[in-house]
Amino acid sequence: MQALEDFTRFLARSPTAFHAAREITNRLAEADFTPLTEGERWKFEPGKGYFLIRDDTLVAAFRVPKKAPVSAVVLASHVDSPALKIKPRPELSHHEIGQLGTEVYGAPLLHTWLDRDLYIAGRATVLDGTGAVQSLIITLDDYPVIIPGLALHLDRTVAEKGINVHKQDHLKAIFTLQAKEKHLETWLRKHHSFKTLLSFDLFLVPLEKPTFLGFDGEMLAAYRLDNLVSVYASLYALTSAKPRPDALQMAFFWDHEEIGSMSFVGAQSLFASQIFERIAAFFKMSGEDLYRLKSRSLCLSSDLGHAFHPNFADKYDPQHTCLLGHGVTLKCNANQKYATSSTTAAAVLQLAEKKKMPFQKFVSRSDIPSGSTVGSIMAANLGIATVDLGITGWAMHSTREVIAAKDELALMELLLAALEGL
Repeated sequence: MQALEDFTRFLARSPTAFHAAREITNRLAEADFTPLTEGERWKFEPGKGYFLIRDDTLVAAFRVPKKAPVSAVVLASHVDSPALKIKPRPELSHHEIGQLGTEVYGAPLLHTWLDRDLYIAGRATVLDGTGAVQSLIITLDDYPVIIPGLALHLDRTVAEKGINVHKQDHLKAIFTLQAKEKHLETWLRKHHSFKTLLSFDLFLVPLEKPTFLGFDGEMLAAYRLDNLVSVYASLYALTSAKPRPDALQMAFFWDHEEIGSMSFVGAQSLFASQIFERIAAFFKMSGEDLYRLKSRSLCLSSDLGHAFHPNFADKYDPQHTCLLGHGVTLKCNANQKYATSSTTAAAVLQLAEKKKMPFQKFVSRSDIPSGSTVGSIMAANLGIATVDLGITGWAMHSTREVIAAKDELALMELLLAALEGL
């Protein structure tokens, strides 16, 4: 249970992508990985680990072998989750009731944001006392806000039709009954010293902490399990893996997966390819050598999947239902939403069989399209064969998702075995 308790600490410290990236880099540094910046000339000590961060959210980490690599094992996950983002000019009032305007990030289950204690977290960009631009990681958990739902008496149709949440009108968070200007900046100044607030990327976050559920504590409920389950497992695997003499061990922790990955910090950028090129340059590998390395490599894209929900049994393909507590799930479909092929699946299935690890296979119903991951993007942009997998959960994109705790342990061990043995 020690690893699971540490996982809950990781979750609690990662309310936004900015916090998650900071936690990842802190843990990498504690594991003796050396920080790099994109603007410096890279020099490596063979057998050592390195990491870099782009724009406070995208993290890449790798361990270089003792000689020029002939293959690579790459882990891919993402640090962002569906959320409500605070608008640039958020403060408004109605009859002196102060509200914060929000916009929808990704595709959250909107009704789960109602009637829940929320706080503000993210990043602010400021001018410090010297006039230099500075980024601040923000946590305002001592100033809770709320988005109240409407009473049943005022909408008698809700029991039959369900809650209809209007993205523009119904998702303004109430923060005071005595509105005045610049509340938000005042809150920020109570926690941070700066000269001028330039801009911010702030989100609403549920105040409720991760909790183990069930008679035996076998389930874990939390915000952002999609996809911090994979982030934590990848981080554990990379920092725990034994170095290999001629194989590159890598992990990418992407941002913006929930909104399409088309950004400076998303998987559709050239970031991963550029890192491969810079590592190859250090080892004086030719372009031909790099192509050969990629042909011998495998990327494991890991993301949360859908567990069988007994209250909605008709939403699943009956021959491909995946159960909580039954291990890692291989994700497959016909339309390349997932990158899995029979050959990439075979490599992971063989490893799981060798290690006696439980495994499931997921395919969505033919009339219900599946979600997507960074897997196919990584395969196309990086030119490395890729397999999509993960563990499953309930209420994906809710403010309170649920997994089986032992499935997280299974994913951690599988990714570790992949780095050491594929």
